[in-house]
Amino acid sequence: MIIRSKAPFRIGLAGGGTDVSPYSDMFGGCILNATVSLYAYANIEPRNDNKIVFRIPQTGEEYIYDSAIELTIENDKADLMKGLYNRVVKDFIKKPLSLTLTCAMEAPFGSGLGTSSTLAVAILGAYTEWLSLPLGEYDLAFLAYQIEREDLKHAGGKQDQYAAAFGGFNFMEFYDDNKVIVNPLRIRNEIINELSNNLLLYYTNTSRNSGDIIAKQQQNVKSQKEKSLEAMHQIKKQAYEIKEAILKNNLDEIGHILHRGWTYKRDMAEGITTPIFEELYNTAISAGSTGGKISGAGGGGYVFFYCPGNTKFAVAQALHCLGGRIQPYSFTKKGLETWHTK
Repeated sequence: MIIRSKAPFRIGLAGGGTDVSPYSDMFGGCILNATVSLYAYANIEPRNDNKIVFRIPQTGEEYIYDSAIELTIENDKADLMKGLYNRVVKDFIKKPLSLTLTCAMEAPFGSGLGTSSTLAVAILGAYTEWLSLPLGEYDLAFLAYQIEREDLKHAGGKQDQYAAAFGGFNFMEFYDDNKVIVNPLRIRNEIINELSNNLLLYYTNTSRNSGDIIAKQQQNVKSQKEKSLEAMHQIKKQAYEIKEAILKNNLDEIGHILHRGWTYKRDMAEGITTPIFEELYNTAISAGSTGGKISGAGGGGYVFFYCPGNTKFAVAQALHCLGGRIQPYSFTKKGLETWHTK
């Protein structure tokens, strides 16, 4: 038997960073995001030899351990898989497991689409399918958050886990005491199709350590740095503005809102934008885009641009020579999915 799962990556349309403590605790955060047709996959094959095997075929990595109640966290690439295993055993099973866990992703780590958190949700989903764990979407997303942020001490926010678990277009609210409210948006198919047509997703062929940027952002909030706080307030406001533009089918307003937000995003913390991003942005605007946004914490990875009318063709051509690539995608309505073979 093979237990399988897949969870979609997300595009953060607005509000990114306001889901990170202490901002969300002090002021409340709001994020608008949508999942896309790029996925993280997890496959579990039960074993009977008292071994645990973690495999990442895309990089050729394999980690083999003796079955145990707890695997040692060693600051290596297997730590996420070990951390998830440890909590499943500790919280639910209470005894060692023997399995082969194989993972794959359709976007690189550090690319700004919520990769590590989405993979965490996919792995937890596979465990849930295999072991019949009592986890709904909220439970699973919060457990993934706890493992990443508390057990493994990885810096970051909360939106990625919830986006992967729920899927679709969601307006999310974040408060203190880890309170999260996911509001699914009902959007007509023709609006979704037009938005997908007009949002050009571009991969810069670079990655970044989001934790470093997020740590700077957190410090700016803790020290009450006025410029950074005002930028985050404006970023949160844009989540409401873009939500309204989508629901009312005023899609061309999105580019102008994103354009205003470009400066605000840059002011949240040092390192969010780079000379590469500035060149990309200026090139896209000159070719007909009305605004764009760095996906995720910034510093590398994906960026997207709103291209009204048929300007996406000219924008794509202008970006072609800058070292990255256009990423085909479509918006998805489903979040985590699990199943098994006989």
